[in-house]
Amino acid sequence: MEIINQTNRTILFEEINPEKLDLISMIGDTKGLDSLDDQKIKEINEKLLVNDFDEFLEKFSPVVYSFYNASNQKVMYTLKKPENLPDEHIVEIPINKSNDFLNMLCSLIEAKTAQGLSNVDFKFENLLDMISPKKVMDDIRQSRKEIQYVYSQYEELEEGDPKKLDLGDKLNYMFEDASNNYNNIMAMLPLAIEDIKTRLLLGQGDNEQNDEELKIGILSMGEKGELKILEAPKEEENALVALDDNANTGLIEAFKEDYYAINETPSDYVGDLVVRTFCPLTSTLESTVDVETEVNNYNTYLEFYKTAKDDFVKTVKPLIEKILGVKMFFDQYKTENKGMRPSLIITNNKLDMTVKSSNMPRLITYFNTVNDKNDFSNTIWFGIIPSIQMKIKEKAKLKRSRFKGNQKSEKADMNTIESLTMLLNVVKDYKIQLFFSFETNEETTFSNMAVNGIEKYVDKCEPLTKKDFSEFAIPCIPNFTIIPKDKSGVILDSKIVLNEKGLANLSKEKEDILRLWIEGVYIDASYVAAGLSAAYQCPEYLKGVFKKATPKYPGVRFDIEADDYALNVTTTLAKEISGFTNNIKNAINRKNFGFVFSSENAQIKGFDIKKITVYKARSLQVVGNDFESIYKTIVTTYIERMLRFHTNDFKQDNIIKFFSNNPNSQKSRWMTDKGFINSIIKDGDDINFIIDEEIGSCNIDITFNGSVKNLEVEITRNSAS
Repeated sequence: MEIINQTNRTILFEEINPEKLDLISMIGDTKGLDSLDDQKIKEINEKLLVNDFDEFLEKFSPVVYSFYNASNQKVMYTLKKPENLPDEHIVEIPINKSNDFLNMLCSLIEAKTAQGLSNVDFKFENLLDMISPKKVMDDIRQSRKEIQYVYSQYEELEEGDPKKLDLGDKLNYMFEDASNNYNNIMAMLPLAIEDIKTRLLLGQGDNEQNDEELKIGILSMGEKGELKILEAPKEEENALVALDDNANTGLIEAFKEDYYAINETPSDYVGDLVVRTFCPLTSTLESTVDVETEVNNYNTYLEFYKTAKDDFVKTVKPLIEKILGVKMFFDQYKTENKGMRPSLIITNNKLDMTVKSSNMPRLITYFNTVNDKNDFSNTIWFGIIPSIQMKIKEKAKLKRSRFKGNQKSEKADMNTIESLTMLLNVVKDYKIQLFFSFETNEETTFSNMAVNGIEKYVDKCEPLTKKDFSEFAIPCIPNFTIIPKDKSGVILDSKIVLNEKGLANLSKEKEDILRLWIEGVYIDASYVAAGLSAAYQCPEYLKGVFKKATPKYPGVRFDIEADDYALNVTTTLAKEISGFTNNIKNAINRKNFGFVFSSENAQIKGFDIKKITVYKARSLQVVGNDFESIYKTIVTTYIERMLRFHTNDFKQDNIIKFFSNNPNSQKSRWMTDKGFINSIIKDGDDINFIIDEEIGSCNIDITFNGSVKNLEVEITRNSAS
């Protein structure tokens, strides 16, 4: 660990935010250059290297752009900033932890993991309504309570009091967050919907119809002691207003002033809505409500919100799936004692752009710099390529559609097997193992694989086998389901209708219930596979799971398929299905293909395993009738890099010392430390070498429990020879 202090830096070949810097642009023209200077690598790391999910959100600031189309009265969304529109007509919607859609999905993942329920049993609908106007308003109410509490403390203190100034700073940030809502009409829509609903249906129980007009009253006793509720006179309302404390009055003025100050074209209606939203006492005291107008507004807002939210979800979903993928990469590193933390370089380029013939020399120069030196702090060991195009076999074409069916649309931004092949042909020279997965949809899930097996994946990967780069190609299957397509309906709300008395009621009619369909959310298996593999490289991570782990070595020799290791080193994601049939498992075992995840019933030390585990961890390197375990490649790479470092670039006499029986030789130290979970050489392993001076090479045979892997290096001849 003193020489090679990390074996888990990973590179993600994906575009997150086209407005941010990308690897190809930052590398720049490399004509005549073999490597980049240290300052350039430092700059790339500052912009593109992330060590956790929060840093990822901060550096890449994922965003969706929206603008309004007056011709069709719709909100338009795009992941790429419109170049021909002035900035004042573009609204940026940050996709961060405050975004209701991303927040809902993260909460759903956490709830499902905590409960350990399969997709069949989990109540998705209980969390999906987090993007409904009602839940948005619930979040506002929580913020409102915090603002009112801090403001009341602020008002009690004297001017100049340092504590008051601290509270003032806190209020400034709170108002800034609040203004993100009321400075954006789309963000105000769910508030307007709930505001109108509250005022129109005030006084109703959950299941009651509004058959009588609401009149605010006061409780009194008659002359004989009988209880009566009398209609409150106007002066009584004024008395109620007088009860409003100074703090709330001050807040009303503060919000009103803030709204008009930051809006160039303010609306009195929205201004009043802001005040009612954040200072609700005044909203119950309105003496007159134009019921018909408010009902029309409510239904119009709800329809508009439903359409806009539907379009937003369809636009943002591919980006959200990438963001969740990055989150899952980092989430796999679950340990109290942080050691070799996984880190992620994000190219922020589309794969087809990265592998263009004009850009490939830049990538090669970058890899020369970080992977071809005896400084291993920036060495990249793993790569992630999501969304490889699967081209699912289509059903027979219909002459006529009798019923409404699925609209088949080509998924954008998928990567091709050709681009993957071009990249593999380069990264093989730099010993980077690429975890790749296939396009996310219902055809690449656990449920689908449980029925159809792995044959389509094997067929798709066939062109990548028996190649020089095959051992660096790791297909990851199946993809993970966050929300199944058939359980992705979200009820936003029901329309309001007027009854015979002209009073407002929530409609009970099915056609008046507004629902949108998310149509499934998935995570590429490559993020999770790479994240887990990066996590168990850390000796502290392994020490947290197994007692016999040493801080001397990384987890390169850790074979997750061995013993019951996979039941101890699980993913953080809950099981999705009840398991694969014996026929499917037998087929997987016969093929021994790919990095395969399992959702099986199992126990370890008397406890049920409720999380998804690893079933196979193989590359596309064919050895005999089997595909090779991925750990063999990383061990070989690790030994080669250690050998290069200790022998000063493979000097012949130093190679002999490296493998000698001297107790201080590197081989002897490895042989002495055989008994750990992360030993470089374990029981049943061996390492031997033969130098061929005639052709100037050294052949190293690394034996893994009887299976031999060969490593050949070109020796640097001794100066005397």
